[in-house]
Amino acid sequence: MKQKLNAIFPITRQKLVLLLALLLWTKSLFAYLVDFRIGYDWFFQYAILLVNPLASILLVLGLTLLIKRKGLFIATNLILYFSLSLLIIANVLYFREYTDFITINTVFGFGKVASGLGATVFKLLKPYDVFYLLDLIVLGYIAYKKQFTLEYVPKERKNARKLLAAAFTMFVLNLGVSELFRPGLLTRTFSREYIVKYLGLNTYAVLDGIETYQTNQVRAEASPTDLSEVTNYVADNYTAPNPELFGIAKGKNVIVIHLESFQQFLIDFELTDENGQQHEVTPFLNQLYHSDETYGFENFFHQVNAGRTSDAETLMENSLFGLKEGALFTKLGSENTFQAAPNILGQTQGYTSAVFHGNAGSFWNRNETYKRFGYDYFFDASSYEITEENSFQYGLMDKPFFEQSVNYLEHLQQPFYAKFLSVSNHHPYDNLKGEDLGFPLANASDQTINSYFATANYLDSAIAEFFDYLKATGLYENSLIVLYGDHYGISNSRNDVLAELLGAEAGTWDDFDNMQMQRVPFMLHLPGNHQGGISQTYAGEVDALPTILHLLGVDTSQYFQLGQDLFSANRQEVVAFRNGNFVTPNYSVMTEAIYDNATGELISEPSEELMQEIENYRKLAEEQLSISDAINNGDLLRFYNDSGLLPINPNNYNYLDQLTRLTDMEKQLGTDSTSLYSQNNDSSSSNQFVTSGYLK
Repeated sequence: MKQKLNAIFPITRQKLVLLLALLLWTKSLFAYLVDFRIGYDWFFQYAILLVNPLASILLVLGLTLLIKRKGLFIATNLILYFSLSLLIIANVLYFREYTDFITINTVFGFGKVASGLGATVFKLLKPYDVFYLLDLIVLGYIAYKKQFTLEYVPKERKNARKLLAAAFTMFVLNLGVSELFRPGLLTRTFSREYIVKYLGLNTYAVLDGIETYQTNQVRAEASPTDLSEVTNYVADNYTAPNPELFGIAKGKNVIVIHLESFQQFLIDFELTDENGQQHEVTPFLNQLYHSDETYGFENFFHQVNAGRTSDAETLMENSLFGLKEGALFTKLGSENTFQAAPNILGQTQGYTSAVFHGNAGSFWNRNETYKRFGYDYFFDASSYEITEENSFQYGLMDKPFFEQSVNYLEHLQQPFYAKFLSVSNHHPYDNLKGEDLGFPLANASDQTINSYFATANYLDSAIAEFFDYLKATGLYENSLIVLYGDHYGISNSRNDVLAELLGAEAGTWDDFDNMQMQRVPFMLHLPGNHQGGISQTYAGEVDALPTILHLLGVDTSQYFQLGQDLFSANRQEVVAFRNGNFVTPNYSVMTEAIYDNATGELISEPSEELMQEIENYRKLAEEQLSISDAINNGDLLRFYNDSGLLPINPNNYNYLDQLTRLTDMEKQLGTDSTSLYSQNNDSSSSNQFVTSGYLK
């Protein structure tokens, strides 16, 4: 007969709670120091580190001591233990990829973004992850075999109250000390890292849940009277277009190329191989960037949050930020009212709009959100011939993607607004193998970094082929071509390894360097216009839409757009990030740390004048984010009737059998049809797309 565990190791209720708390505490500390790598600079921060996970853990598990029934007590403890462990593990994996912590909305929206993520999750695993899992396996086995019982201890409930009182006192002290050393921690826009750093992962999860609930209440309680503050802000921050550039692209097609995970440092970067030879990573994009037909921006930053690629689309096409928690596409995309680029151009300029993406339409809830953006057509994975050879976990590889997309592009009535979402340059950057690489791997200690340059080179080659097609068909001369990077490709947690390849030192790499790595390309290529050049203005993705619309000759003063035209004379160069950080031409500010952009040095003793200047910038950044949240969370655009735009009825949009609809329209219009196909005397232009094949 098997012995019960408590016959060897007597276990009381309190001992079980303390044992589980100790295990969770140990795993939390391990995650803080090894995976989250949260910075601790002095004694009190280390003291807070030791206390904050234990306080919340004891408080949660200690409450189970009030349960009378033994079976229910044990079951509740184990459920809580497994849940809190899962919270740690999920955040560890998420942090490795995104350098951020999971939000409630991220979890709820996972089903809409999970397509193709399985392989990536496995690649995020590390050998030492067994440390996070071993106790779960052991406890699960013990519980399954019913290998322990509880020993009765007199005055159990009295002792339970003492433990709870101690845990609560510890939690209050943690909160008080944190507020003392980081005033406004719970009320200001601090980064999630600071919440975890000072209050712990469990407390962060609770606070995120409360904030999510409050956000949901905002929409339910919003009314037309809430528009006044937004209207005043938009009017006060509107900047008139540059009269010399306003309308220079009027009536032209707009072709938007979304550069997946593409950072600005790739432009003009040369990778040195093991033989000392240098290889230009993006030769075509380099040439385009330096062309006098291109307006390029050297200090253009991505501003995405948890919504990543979808946040970039929100920013670029709506001049609004993504949400503070979770992804706007998955949370609000099926419900909200938008003033997006395809809708504005469609209703005011007669544009046809289409978006091309070689992945599932449900990814990031695009198939619903795009209807509310006003996209006439959405060609997703179901529109392409996808095989195991020409695709990977995130969809169709870029070369076959562009090649197959022209079969639909040529049938769009001109002028059109067409967006192409590339995917090949997506983490984990391992979709090119062996002889198919076509570009040398880097020789760093991180395989993700080693492969990043090869997939970026492949994307560059795919875009070059697409440009050749545009030139061969005549679309090139009649188009404004917009290229932008959506977000970083190499996360902050890997930048110390990347540093050496960039000519920097890992030991001196700091937050300032991480901030500068958030630059992404933004190019406005206008064939035939030779007044381009590279601008040093500081800007972000929120500024793209008014800039593009002004080039097209569209008056934006009546729209709720929070960005400012990059060519406007009086624009404010304050780039806000969702975590509360911001950058200006002179300073990069991370929470309360101020860096001098010219030297990269931390300003340890800023003057009162500088502090006041920084505080003014901070208010500008916080107000922009606050107004964006008010618009999105309250769905305030549903109350706004002065834009001149008719309301969108999503039921009028259908993304099925689209090619038939396009060809039927061509027949209906006859000689009035402006599609490329019609202009070619009903002949396809697909044979003018020349590709080197799947990869080469």
